[in-house]
Amino acid sequence: MQTPSGHPVESSSAKRLVVLASGGGSNLAALLAAHGDAAYGARVVGVVTDRPTAGALDLAHDAGVASAVVSMKDFDDRAAWNDGVLEAVSVFQPDYLVLAGFMRILAPSVVRRFEGRMINTHPALLPSFPGAHGVRDALAHGVKVTGCTVHLVDDGVDTGPIIAQTAVPVFDNDDEPTLTERIKVAERALLVETVGRIAREGLSLTGRKASIGR
Repeated sequence: MQTPSGHPVESSSAKRLVVLASGGGSNLAALLAAHGDAAYGARVVGVVTDRPTAGALDLAHDAGVASAVVSMKDFDDRAAWNDGVLEAVSVFQPDYLVLAGFMRILAPSVVRRFEGRMINTHPALLPSFPGAHGVRDALAHGVKVTGCTVHLVDDGVDTGPIIAQTAVPVFDNDDEPTLTERIKVAERALLVETVGRIAREGLSLTGRKASIGR
């Protein structure tokens, strides 16, 4: 596990976001572009990744945001790795966690620690097509409309309460790459808008119904 690096963000009234990412960080880039506006209401204070080569680390460095790597190979087992993730995230004292292309399933103990404050995106209109291949599964099923979902994380796989969704049409000539790219564009916009609204207005949960604003 690498210790957090980079420059700490000065405290403010903005909600503190920690972003977990495994890849290039396109969703992270969108959040970083938004958080410079004081009116946005949230600021990325830390980035945690499970891969030392993740492009998200470069984005964090360029933005002056502290980062940490918690690589599975540095731990004896998955339980120890989850403890490492929890430790790395807790350093930043986040108000909310945003999973932005984070390709690991977190243990229930981690999820419960941030219950109601851990936000994820998924490239389909949940509860349809959960899991790692939402775009591929939607195409295989022949749907005419798919989209993306922002939801709270629970102990299941893409089963948490839905916060917001955006529809994306499926064209006759679509393949997985073309549809994925259009969904990603919609997903970035939806994530930025939703996280900002949650930061400014709060999030309430009644049963499975998640509502922005209190």
